[in-house]
Amino acid sequence: MTDVTHKEALSGHKKLERNVTLLGAVALVTVAIGGIVEIAPLFWIDNTIEPVEGMRPYTPLEQAGRDIYVREGCYTCHSQMIRPFRDEVERYGHYSLAAESMYDHPFQWGSKRTGPDLARVGGRYSDAWHVQHLTNPQSVVPESVMPQYGFLASQPLDFAHISDHLAALRRVGVPYTDADIEQARQDILGQADPDVAPGDLAERYPGAQARDFDGNPDEVTEMDALVAYLQVLGTMVDVNAAAAQEVLAGERGR
Repeated sequence: MTDVTHKEALSGHKKLERNVTLLGAVALVTVAIGGIVEIAPLFWIDNTIEPVEGMRPYTPLEQAGRDIYVREGCYTCHSQMIRPFRDEVERYGHYSLAAESMYDHPFQWGSKRTGPDLARVGGRYSDAWHVQHLTNPQSVVPESVMPQYGFLASQPLDFAHISDHLAALRRVGVPYTDADIEQARQDILGQADPDVAPGDLAERYPGAQARDFDGNPDEVTEMDALVAYLQVLGTMVDVNAAAAQEVLAGERGR
């Protein structure tokens, strides 16, 4: 580039920087072009997330537990996304798949870990351990700075409007059926109350665990719901199954 051309370029750039209106217009056009390039292709893709065998919507009890998890701010200290790094995989388990968050509204990936990642905590500990940990975290992890949530065990679960909640989630893409919505209240009782038959819960929600989660069979509490949610995290997809391996191979090839 000659000195004259270089000076002309600098002169034009100075004019652009000094004219706020022109600079704003150019920035808007640049951002619009970038946005179109990123967003437009999505309109021709049926699904941006490859389905994985085993994924299903949360049961009404698990969903209620997830709402309590969000309400109590658990996501501020615990992430639910295992990154594909050796140290994370060795500590927490197989790295997270996009499909595992497809029914989360909002997702719980997180950006900070005061406590461990919970993406695959389901089944790692007993219900009694979770209840004890939530009641008095320091009794099982002495160095923990986690607050105590023992009050959840004495707080009856309010699920009067759980059907409306599932209906709202269906509007944003969670595939709850009419039967799921109509039977939502009964499903909560069937999953958490040992005196109530679960009915066809296992057929509509494969792998759903039905039992008393908090050690108090006389009442369905918020502790029941939260423990049920924690116990299902990371358990829906068998990452070692052939279907999951195909998805993993596809993700590596991108």
